This record gives sequence, structure tokens and C-alpha cells, in this order.
Amino acid sequence: MSDHDIDPTSPRMAPKPEVTKIAGRELKPSTLMMGHGYDPVLSEGSLKPPIFLTSTFAFPSAADGKRHFEGITGKRPGGADGLVYSRFNAPNQEILEDRLSVWDGAEDALSFSSGMTAICVLMLAYASQNDVIVHSGPLYAASEGFVAKVLAKFGVTYVDFPAGATREEIDAVLEKAQTQADEQGGKVCMVYLESPGNPTNALVDIEAVRASVDAAQLDCPIAIDNTFLGPLWQRPLDQGADIVVYSLTKYVGGHSDLVAGSIAGAKKWMDPVRMLRNTMGGICDPNTAWMLMRSLETVELRMSRAGDNAAKVCDYLANHPKVEGLGYLGMIKDARQQDIYDRHCKGAGSTFSLLLKGGEAECFRFLDALKIAKLAVSLGGTETLASHPASMTHLSVAEGRRAELGISDNLVRISIGIEDADDLIADFEQALEAV
Repeated sequence: MSDHDIDPTSPRMAPKPEVTKIAGRELKPSTLMMGHGYDPVLSEGSLKPPIFLTSTFAFPSAADGKRHFEGITGKRPGGADGLVYSRFNAPNQEILEDRLSVWDGAEDALSFSSGMTAICVLMLAYASQNDVIVHSGPLYAASEGFVAKVLAKFGVTYVDFPAGATREEIDAVLEKAQTQADEQGGKVCMVYLESPGNPTNALVDIEAVRASVDAAQLDCPIAIDNTFLGPLWQRPLDQGADIVVYSLTKYVGGHSDLVAGSIAGAKKWMDPVRMLRNTMGGICDPNTAWMLMRSLETVELRMSRAGDNAAKVCDYLANHPKVEGLGYLGMIKDARQQDIYDRHCKGAGSTFSLLLKGGEAECFRFLDALKIAKLAVSLGGTETLASHPASMTHLSVAEGRRAELGISDNLVRISIGIEDADDLIADFEQALEAV
């Protein structure tokens, strides 16, 4: 974070060097969330960062103003040296981005006003006319729609593959995409993954995708939406992804009281997106950034509790006579998916798909009978949420495509919160009686 509001030469207010190691031991993310990127002496000793409600920042001199804008506009490498204007950067957002980088072991991060803003600006930064995007399936409906309907207006096409694809299958898809790009006069501009996929929890083999992209010698980033498991249960950059994407609305925010998004990765991949964000806007506001910093202090505790609850709830649901199946990562039946899970994941998460015996009518009766769990879209909050993707979040996906992706009429998506697990089991038990 830039020094912006005090005289750093004052002996009373001298900033302290940040501690990230003690006796050679790297401090864990959960520890760094309490102060990383912020020194109280820079803000009158305030233990927590203030919310900086300002649109612009005063320059020490005209020469400083020129230098800042040389960085912002790309005339000088390295970006802004300080705070300029709140469409570009601001103290709360910079601290938040520093802390988001810690969780994924990333060099740099960018915050956005929503997860979809992050995804759209990311894709726009890398896609040019006649390019091809390769993506896994299923994707969140709005992500898939942006590729298939919006980018298509500008000549961008796509080739997709199922989440569980093998290295050989991914090789074939990349070859097809490269041929398509050559015919169109473009390039393969991005490989975009979502793992686990929404709402089925299907996993993508990130290591196989990395190997395939390298073998094909494609000069494009591998980006992955890690919302379902991140930042606690999966670190995709460790498996070879270049960019990790989040709807911060979900587990990171974790209280169903804000909307935001982010991307993180190496600076070389972040810089083009930062430049486009500078132009288009879309950076998250300072109040939301402050709330996210608050949430990051407890994200490990909240996710751990929710994950433990989900394991207990799924143990109950798996044996219920009205349940046809569970899309829960702690109960994988497919050997290929289990192998990916073992290599990539640190936990099973707390969001899963519940397949009821029946169809839409049975799902609606179940949802309408819930007393503790809330009937609402979204996930990763402190409260348990349940929804029907085929008629809600994925309604815009063509019926045939939904069937192809396993988003059936008897599928309910459940995100377990931090309530008492036995109370949740009692709620699901009485709701299933209505089915």
C-alpha cells in the first residue's frame, strides 16, 4: 500500500517493516490476514484500515502527477507508483488485493464489483476478433452466456470439453481449437476452466490442461473459476493455472451482504486486465473492499465449520430413500474424478448437488418445506442456502445443453452454512417428508 496520509520521517509515526517470517518460518495466510499490507501508523494508529471514501488523491507535485499517469497509461512500465484516482486504485482495494494474493500464492491480484465483472473484463482483455476460447463444462450460466452470446458478436468463437476430460481428450480439443483459430484468422486466446463446475461439482484436471497447453505451445493464459473451493480447499496456481478467478460474494465475503469479484496471478497476466479495468471501471468500491478485509480474517474458520457440517449432512442424505444421489466431493464414485480430487483438492467443500427421486415438482416441494435453510441462489454464506439450478441460475442454458451437462430437473444445489449440523439434518429430514 502507498504511503498517503502522513510524514513517514516523523519519529512518532515511522512505519515498521512488515513481518512475513519468524525464525525462517513462513507465516500462514490466516495470520497475515490480520495486518498484511497495512501499518496502523500510516492512518493515525487506527488498528483497522479506515474506509477511504474519496474519488481522487492529491499529488505531492506536478512531476509526481505526471509520473503516476505515465504508469497508469502504460507509457512507463510498472504501473502507478501511488494513488491516483479511485477508478484505478485506492487504499482499501490495494490492501484487499495484497491479501487475496496471499491465499493463492499469486504475485498480483485485482478486485472487481462482481464476479461476473471480473470474468468479463478478463476475457475482453485477452480476446480479439476471430479468436477462440477453449473452456470446460459446465460453467456458470452467465459465464457460458458471455462467451457464446456476447463475445460471439465480435467474432470470438469457442470450443468446450467436459470437466473430467483426459489429457488425450484435451489434446484433441486444443488441436480443434487451433484449427478453428487458423481458419478464422485468429488465435487461441484463453483456456477457461471452472472446477468444481457449477452446480454439478465436476472437477477439471488442471495438471492435464497445463501439460496439454504446453505441448501445443499455446501462448495464452489458463484461467480458472475457483469459487466453489477457494481460497481454502484448492490452490489452482499450484497445479499450473495462470489466473484464478473468484466471485468474492461467496466464501470470501461469506455473509451474503456484498457482491464482488477478483482475479489473481502473475503480474504479466494481470497487467492487461488492469489496463482494461482502468478504462472501463469495475473496481470494487472502498466499503465493499473494507468488508472483504473483515471477512478474510475469518474465512478459514467459516469454511472449516461449513465443510465439517456438509460432511455430516451428506452422511445423512446419502442413505435417505428419497435421495437418488449426491454430487458431493467427499463421496466421489468415479475413479477419474477421485484421482483429480486427490491431486488437486484440500477439502470437499460445503456446496453440493442433491439429486431427488422425481423431478421439478419433487424438488419444489422439498425447497418449499425447508425451515432453516433459505431458498435463495448464491452460496458460501454463513447460512445454508438451497436452489433449483435448472429453473433458476441455469434457466438461460438451453434444455439440451443442461441435460448434456448433468443439470437435471431433479437436482437441488445446496450450500451448507455454519449452523448446528444436527439442526440442519432435522430440517432436511422434515423437508424430505414433503417429497
